[in-house]
Amino acid sequence: MLAIANRRKSERRLCRSLARIQFGTGSLPRDCTITDISDGGVKVIAEYVDLPSEFTIILSEGRPRQCRLAWRIGCEFGAQFVD
Repeated sequence: MLAIANRRKSERRLCRSLARIQFGTGSLPRDCTITDISDGGVKVIAEYVDLPSEFTIILSEGRPRQCRLAWRIGCEFGAQFVD
């Protein structure tokens, strides 16, 4: 079996928490689900056709985080924290 290298700089933690994504100042936040999180970013499930390269994740706990899209496959995507 071929192992895939883990390029993350921090350990990820599996979770299943509701969050919101805001695409710009003044835009209405949209619902999403965080499936894992680390100090460096998140993996998200959300059904958005247009996803900008930068956005804000509003977590149920803690402060909003500025993010940059890292990858996307269908309705799943990874985002790196940039703040």
